[in-house]
Amino acid sequence: MTEAIAELTGIAQSVLFASILVFLRIGAAMALLPAFGEMMVPVRVRLALTLALAVVVGPAVTDSIPIDPDFGAGAKLAALEIATGLTLGFALRLFVFALQVAGTIAAQSTSLSQLLGGQVIDPQPALGAILVLGGLALATLLGLHTKIASMFIMSYATVPVGMTIPAGSLLHWAVAGVSHMFALAVVLAMPFLLASLLYNLALGVINRAMPQLMVAFVGAPAITFGALVLLALTAPILLSVWSDQLDRQISDPFGAVHGR
Repeated sequence: MTEAIAELTGIAQSVLFASILVFLRIGAAMALLPAFGEMMVPVRVRLALTLALAVVVGPAVTDSIPIDPDFGAGAKLAALEIATGLTLGFALRLFVFALQVAGTIAAQSTSLSQLLGGQVIDPQPALGAILVLGGLALATLLGLHTKIASMFIMSYATVPVGMTIPAGSLLHWAVAGVSHMFALAVVLAMPFLLASLLYNLALGVINRAMPQLMVAFVGAPAITFGALVLLALTAPILLSVWSDQLDRQISDPFGAVHGR
């Protein structure tokens, strides 16, 4: 009887140790993940979501986690798991930044840079807020939670527990991710940049033809209205492109680290 209890205690300690490591990786990523890591989401809700994901992911990856309850080794593994989780969260948070940058570019191009933009610490243009909320809502409706759970499960095959990602590879991955983020932001804002270019060209031609006409008073409302109409027409396409890119990143978050 005593031997059975000791064996069960050892198994419970091992399972608890593995569960803590899974929780640390998911919890660190949860601070940066799109939708789940937003400041508007209460901390208690994020904690509950982290526990729920840990319950889903844990049984699928427990066998791949080394069981070593030693304090020194356990602390090292915990630190590595937190770093891996933050890396995963950062990889997906870049896509939220892409929407914010795209909204800023579009707003600066169409004279909507400060409308409804004072609700956060760093004022965000209205177009950026609309794109971010729309993108997060679309990603959530398309099953972001299940995709993220699959990402965590697959991450243990790419970056096992205890693996240290080389600093050079991590730097290359981060630079590639930021570069892709800015490129995606410019692509998403391109319709507004083209509309702004055409607007300013037309304004210049009209001003040369009729110098006495105050074209700015006519053009400012026109570009504002045109930007809102353009947003309504292009937002579904832009968010669809963004969602496809996000899904690709979720399917292989560490691709650049391993040269893929």
